[in-house]
Amino acid sequence: MASAHPDLEGCTGFLQRLIRTESLPGREGEIAALIRDEMERLGYLDVGCDQVGNVLGRVAGNGEADPLMFNTHLDHVDVGDPAAWPHPPFGAEIHDDRVWGRGAVDIKGPLAAQVYGVARLIGGPAPPGDVWVTAVVQEEVGGVGARHLARNPPARRVVVGEPSRLQVRRGHRGRIAVLLKILGRSVHASVPESGVNPLISLGRFLSRLHEVEHSVADELGPSTVAPTLLETDQTSTNVIPAEIVQILDWRNVPGETDEVVLARLRALMDEVLEDGATAELTNPVHEMVTYTGVVSPIPENNPTYLLAEDHPLIEAARALAEDALGEQQKVDVWQFATDGGHFAAAGMEPVGFGPGDERLAHTRDEHIELAQLAAAMDVNERFARELSSHATTLET
Repeated sequence: MASAHPDLEGCTGFLQRLIRTESLPGREGEIAALIRDEMERLGYLDVGCDQVGNVLGRVAGNGEADPLMFNTHLDHVDVGDPAAWPHPPFGAEIHDDRVWGRGAVDIKGPLAAQVYGVARLIGGPAPPGDVWVTAVVQEEVGGVGARHLARNPPARRVVVGEPSRLQVRRGHRGRIAVLLKILGRSVHASVPESGVNPLISLGRFLSRLHEVEHSVADELGPSTVAPTLLETDQTSTNVIPAEIVQILDWRNVPGETDEVVLARLRALMDEVLEDGATAELTNPVHEMVTYTGVVSPIPENNPTYLLAEDHPLIEAARALAEDALGEQQKVDVWQFATDGGHFAAAGMEPVGFGPGDERLAHTRDEHIELAQLAAAMDVNERFARELSSHATTLET
C-alpha cells in the first residue's frame, strides 16, 4: 500500500536517518536495509538487493517507452577527526535550513531526493516505462556495485544523482591510478655509494613529470597527473630503502586508456632510472569484499565519458529541468569521476543531475540546502514521468 504523497518533510527525515547510519565502503548493510524498508513503505515494487548488495526498487510503467534507471551509491568517505567538524558528522542536524553531516551532499541528499521524487508517481498514472531506483555499493573505492549492475542493467538510460547544484551534467574525466615501484639496493645510510637508492630515481622522475604528454578534450580540458601516496620498505631513518612505491593519480580524457598512460610514464622512467635500479608501472588491482561477502578483483580506475551537448538524452533532461525549476538550465561537466563512467563503458547512457554543491563533498563543511532537496525532488519526478519518452521523441 502506497503512503501519502511524499513531501519535503518526509524526504528530510529520511535523509537524516541516512546520515545517521554510517556506511563506509564494505559496511553498507545497515543502510541498505534502511533504504529497502523505506522503498517498501512508499510502495515501490520488486524491492530487494542483488548479489553484491546493491538496492533496487521499481515503479511500474505502462510499456509505452523504454525503462529508466535512477542511481546513487550507498557508501561515503571517512570523516577524519569528528571534533574538527562545525556540527557532528553523523548528527544530521538542521541549521539555517541546511542538513549537515557526512554524506549530506555525497551522496545521501541526492539519494533521498531520488527515492522520494520518483515515489511521487506511485498511486498515480503510470509512467510510460518502468522506472528503477538503484543505490550501489563501494562507489568510493572503485565502483564495485556499478560494475556489477552494468553487466545486466534494468535500463539503458540512467540518471546519475551525484551533486551538481541542480544542473545537468553530461560527463567527466576518468581516473587511472598508477603504481610506480622502484627497486634499488639497501645499505647503511653512512655508505650510500655502496647501494642504489631508489629515491634518487624517484626524485628525477618527479622533477620531470610535467614533461609527460597530456591529451586535451575541449569540453573536459587536459588530463592531469598528481603524485599522492609514497611508501618505502623501511621504518629506520639510517637505512637506504631497497624498495619504494609511489602512487600517481592520472585524470584521463577520452582516448587515454590505461595502456596509453602507462606507456607515457614508462618512457620517462626509462630516461631517468639510476644505474642498478629497476622500475615497474602498473594499474593496481584490489580484491574488494562487499558486505554480502562477494569478493571482486577491481582495477583502480574509473572510465571517462562525455555525451554530446545535443545528445537527445541531454537535450531532454535540460528541457525538463528548466520546466521544473522555472529557469534556464546550464549543462556542464563534473570535475570528478562518478559511476557514470562504468555505465557508459557498458554501453549505457548516463545523464547527471543532483542537489547539493559538489565542492562540499569530502569536506568537514558538508551540508545540503533544504531548498535544493525540494527542487531536486521536483526535477526527479519530472524525469521519471517524461525523460525516457521525451528523449526517444528527440532521437527519432
